[in-house]
Amino acid sequence: MAKQNIPLLQGTLDVMILKALSTDSMHGYGVAVWLEQCTDNVLQIEEGSLYPALHRMQRKGWLDAEWGLSDNNRRAKYYRITPAGQKHLRQESASWEQFAGAVSTVLGTRALGRTQEAT
Repeated sequence: MAKQNIPLLQGTLDVMILKALSTDSMHGYGVAVWLEQCTDNVLQIEEGSLYPALHRMQRKGWLDAEWGLSDNNRRAKYYRITPAGQKHLRQESASWEQFAGAVSTVLGTRALGRTQEAT
């Protein structure tokens, strides 16, 4: 079966960016590449979504940023997670694990047929 690009649910991008930055600082392109590699290219983050999210998260205090040089000697803005961002990541990770477990349970449950509806 061919892999498909899967649209992101609202709110998932922030938590995935925080996870990407949880161990080391990266520039925006590096975050996008990490997410693609981590998901075996199922999720491909467009620049039009990624950079506004990075800027929004910086305004919220979840990320800090500073200019530096990339591996190919180009000027790039490097983002790193703040203590507030780490706290948000922990909270959102727990929520997403609970949500994913609930969806998994629903998908594994046999649906009631019309003749078996609860009364």
